[in-house]
Amino acid sequence: MTNHSAPASLLQTLGVEIAVPLGVYYGLHSLGASDFTALALSGVFPLGRTLFQFAKHRTLNGLALVVLVTNVVGMLLTFVSGDARMMIAKDSIGSGITGVVILISAFTAQPIMTKALRPFLTHGKADHESAWERLRGNERFATVLRRSSIIWGVGFVLESAARVVGAFTLPVSTMVWLSTVVFIGTFALIMVIAGAVAKEAGVMVAREAEADVKTLVAA
Repeated sequence: MTNHSAPASLLQTLGVEIAVPLGVYYGLHSLGASDFTALALSGVFPLGRTLFQFAKHRTLNGLALVVLVTNVVGMLLTFVSGDARMMIAKDSIGSGITGVVILISAFTAQPIMTKALRPFLTHGKADHESAWERLRGNERFATVLRRSSIIWGVGFVLESAARVVGAFTLPVSTMVWLSTVVFIGTFALIMVIAGAVAKEAGVMVAREAEADVKTLVAA
């Protein structure tokens, strides 16, 4: 894993999950499909992709499971109600539920976001990975990671609330793109703030790795 593989993978995932559904929606809408039909079909791809990844790797982390369940339940409710606004609200509510789960996990022994942060802080280097393992029992290290998770959780909850309000007050055609803009903007802001907080943990990992190297050289 290179230093840039984790961010590149994240950007690729966001591109696929956001750009493809948007393209499908506006493409179908331009062909005369209703808001509900276009939204319903645009949500099939990300849902199918999640199921495919699970079938291929036979693994599904806690965050992915929350998103998957929310998507399935949300799509079922939308089909029953026949309301396009519900489809937009479903995605917004989904990120809110994700935020709540992240917040709850932040106060457990295994915060969900810790796994996501690890590649960014270790850069995939073997010595940094070993340093991370040694620091897992460090109270200060755990506190920093917990704070970063709390920021992600609170950010997603606030972003969700804003998008839900918009879903039921603004035109559907406007919220299709505005919802994405709000999500991306909030995601970027959370990443910057949470990253600044998690920087201390990255410094701790680097120092621990450096100390280990000095110990080996001295021996």
